[in-house]
Amino acid sequence: MKLSICIAVAVVVTAPVFSDSLEKLVGKEQAAILRGGSSITRVVQDAAKPELLPKNATVKTWTDDVIHTLAPTILTESLNFYQKKNTSDTRWTGAEKLALLNETLNLNSLSGLEYYSESRKATRIFYETSQVIDDPVSKNPKAPPRYETPPATVTLYARQKDLTFGDNIYQYDYYVYDNALIFIQQNLTTLSVSIIPAIGKNNLRSVVAVLDTEDCLLVYAASFAKTVSIPGMKGRIGQSFSSRANAVLNWFIQQADKAFQ
Repeated sequence: MKLSICIAVAVVVTAPVFSDSLEKLVGKEQAAILRGGSSITRVVQDAAKPELLPKNATVKTWTDDVIHTLAPTILTESLNFYQKKNTSDTRWTGAEKLALLNETLNLNSLSGLEYYSESRKATRIFYETSQVIDDPVSKNPKAPPRYETPPATVTLYARQKDLTFGDNIYQYDYYVYDNALIFIQQNLTTLSVSIIPAIGKNNLRSVVAVLDTEDCLLVYAASFAKTVSIPGMKGRIGQSFSSRANAVLNWFIQQADKAFQ
C-alpha cells in the first residue's frame, strides 16, 4: 500500500477541491517516483519554503498563511500515495469518505504506533499513549466520535505522549470537502526535549491533507514549527519531525485499510 502525506497548516478555506490525476497534482516525475513505491521527503531549516506542495490552490493557501503567521524555522514535508482498491469510479464515494473520516477521528489508535528509525536502524514506538479528551482543561478521556453523515468540520482534543516531546495536549481540526479530507494538529502546550522548552504553545502546525485523485489518494504531509534558538536543537527536532511524518503515514495506511476493506 502506498500513500502521500502532507503536514502543513492551516487557514480554513471553504473553496471546493476537485479531483485531479496524480500527475497533474505533483508532476510526471514525482508521480513516477510515488507509483514506483518510494516516498519523497525533505527537511528544511531556516528557509522553510515548501517545495513538494501539490498543485492545489487550497493547499497553497494554507501553507502561505502559516508561513506568514508562524514564521517557521523548521519544515518537513513528504509525499506518497495510497492505491485505491476499486478504481472503476474516478471519485471516492460518500460512504468511503465517511468511513475514512471516522477511522482518522480515532486518535486513540495512535497509541503504540511504531516507525522505523533510520538513525537507530531499529523499529521504535512513536506515541506511547494517545487519548481523545473532552477539553484541554479537565482532560477527561472520552470515546472518539463516529458520524453517520460527514460534518463540514470537527474539532477534537487529545492527550498524547511521544518519545521526543513527552506528554502534551493537542488540538485536531478536521475539514471535509467533496474530494479532500484535511486534519490539522496544533500543540496547546509547550513541547520540551528533556527539560528544555523547544517549541512554544501554538508554534507547531501539522496537517494531513488527503486528496482524492483518479486512482489513488494523495496525502501530502508537512510540519511547520517555530523553534527556540539553541545550538543542536533544530537538527534533533528536524529528525523528530521526519520520524513523525513516517509514523503518521503508517497510521494513515492502517486507518485507510480499515475504511476501504
